Amino acid sequence: MTAESLIAYDIPALQTEQTGKDAFHALNDHHVKHLPVVDAERQLVGILSEEDIFNHKLYEPIGEYNFSTLRRFAVRHTDHVFEVMRIMGENRLTVIPVVDEQGNYLGLIAQNDLLRYFANAASFTEPGGVLVLEMNRRDYSLGAIARIVEEEDAKILSTFVTSGASAETIELTIKVNRQELGRIVASLERYEYDVKETFAELDYADALQERYDSLMNYLNI
Repeated sequence: MTAESLIAYDIPALQTEQTGKDAFHALNDHHVKHLPVVDAERQLVGILSEEDIFNHKLYEPIGEYNFSTLRRFAVRHTDHVFEVMRIMGENRLTVIPVVDEQGNYLGLIAQNDLLRYFANAASFTEPGGVLVLEMNRRDYSLGAIARIVEEEDAKILSTFVTSGASAETIELTIKVNRQELGRIVASLERYEYDVKETFAELDYADALQERYDSLMNYLNI
C-alpha cells in the first residue's frame, strides 16, 4: 500500500492568494489542524497550521507568510504507508501532502483515513483473540513464536511490536484466529515466554472501540 492510494481528494489545498480567514474556515470545515499550501503551478509551498494563521493578520494573503519558517513535510506518492505514519506521527500532523518526483502536489492524506486503513488492514475485524508478550529484545523471534502458535492449530493474523519497560525489552502483541487461548498460553509459557495479558474477542473489540472513540474525540477538539 502506497501513499497515493490514501489520497483524500475531497479536501482541497489552500492557494497562496487566499487569506488567513479563508484558511481558518477551511480548517474548521474539514476538521483538521493543518492544510498544505500550493502556488499557481501546483507546487507545494508548505503546510499551514492554526497557529500560523493566528500569527498573522486575518485578511493577509497566506502567500505573503514567511514559508521558510513553516513546515515543509511531504511524502512521495510511491512511499509506503509506514513512512506516511512515521512522518505524520513524529511531526504531529493531521494531514500530510503527497507529491510526485518533481514536487508537484497530488493531494493529501488525512490522519483519520490513515488510522482507518490500519484498523482495517491489521486484522482487527477478523475473529480471534489477542495475547501480549514481554521479552528481551535479543530473545525476539517471530518465527519461533509462530511455530508454537501453529502447533496448537492456530494462525497468527497480525503482530505489533512496541518498546517495553526498559531499553532491553519489548512487548509483542499478537492476534490469532482462536478465541480460546488457554492452550496457546500454556505452550508459550512452557517455552518461557512471559504472557502479560490476554483478551477474548469481545473484550478486545470493546477496548479497541473505546480507544478509537477516545482518539476520534481528541482529534475533533
